[in-house]
Amino acid sequence: MATDYYAVLGVRRDASQDEIKKAFRRLARELHPDVNPDPKTQERFKEINAAYEVLSDPQKKQVYDLGGDPLSSSGGGGGAGGFGAGFGNFSDIMDAFFGQASQRGPRSRTRRGQDAMIRLEVDLNEAAFGTTKEIQVDTAVVCTTCSGEGAAPGTSAQTCDMCRGRGEVSQVTRSFLGQVMTSRPCPQCQGFGTVVPTPCPECAGDGRVRSRRTLTVKIPAGVDNGTRIQLAGEGEVGPGGGPAGDLYVEIHEKPHAVFQRRGDDLHCTVTIPMTAAALGTKVPLETLDGIEEIDIRPGTQSGQSIPLHQRGVTHLRGGGRGDLIVHVEVTTPSKLDPQQEDLLRQLAKLRGEERPMGEFKPGQQGLFSRLKDAFNGR
Repeated sequence: MATDYYAVLGVRRDASQDEIKKAFRRLARELHPDVNPDPKTQERFKEINAAYEVLSDPQKKQVYDLGGDPLSSSGGGGGAGGFGAGFGNFSDIMDAFFGQASQRGPRSRTRRGQDAMIRLEVDLNEAAFGTTKEIQVDTAVVCTTCSGEGAAPGTSAQTCDMCRGRGEVSQVTRSFLGQVMTSRPCPQCQGFGTVVPTPCPECAGDGRVRSRRTLTVKIPAGVDNGTRIQLAGEGEVGPGGGPAGDLYVEIHEKPHAVFQRRGDDLHCTVTIPMTAAALGTKVPLETLDGIEEIDIRPGTQSGQSIPLHQRGVTHLRGGGRGDLIVHVEVTTPSKLDPQQEDLLRQLAKLRGEERPMGEFKPGQQGLFSRLKDAFNGR
């Protein structure tokens, strides 16, 4: 009775080539002699190997489906030589154990280039509102002498005479499994399948040279330290004149003399005298939008903050801006002349805040005494 190869692999008779290959890989992992040395398992492995040899070959599969013997011309694939026949498609065995087929054929000399990165410094105004800048980059570009081919003008790459353009050389060895064919990259052409007898004198056969270019970069409003802007295709050109990688521009914001940035909010400090804090005043402040007057209300204490909404940095994503937070610092005079001291004493008496020295209870302190402590550094 003829062997039912579909049953051997456990697939339907209308199974696709992909389903047949998956079934063979699964069984090969389970039944390979290196995994399971049991003699019965080895016989079973020979069966699936022969079944796959037939069902994976469209011509043999057609003969088998019509009732013929697809292995009659080869003397039978399931006998002692069956391993050799099955292992002729060595990539499928490798695929069964490593999850993917080994790469076949010559490598391309043309490959994608690497990405590049450059650091760009911007000031606060540029980061807040965006700008356009010109930058200079030093990267690999296509060699104009050979147009990326790598060969000297008037010459071209030639087929490797060792591997005959296949990019790999094969070797047959014997093992307990029978004859096994292995492949490795051709040592003469390094797997490319071609050799360049006369390399381009400008790029030494690489197909690219280094050059300095000037690019225009649009900086969006709201960028911050570490923000990266991607310029597609502006990185390193690949070997053999391959497509260029991307260029990343990393933003670094310069420190500002007045404002400190925290996210999209800006912070600054204004210093006013004690009298201005007590009576109130208006302080001009140079903001990112021009000069604005800060309203200091009477009785403002040191450490208070005054928010100016929508005066900060533009949000990078979404509309609107952050706020400008103005921190007030009140200073106390370090020296007073007699007249100034007398005026302060009168003020303290009018406010009922001054008492003779030594009459204060713990936790009590009048205006004049607080000033004296400030003068004395306490």
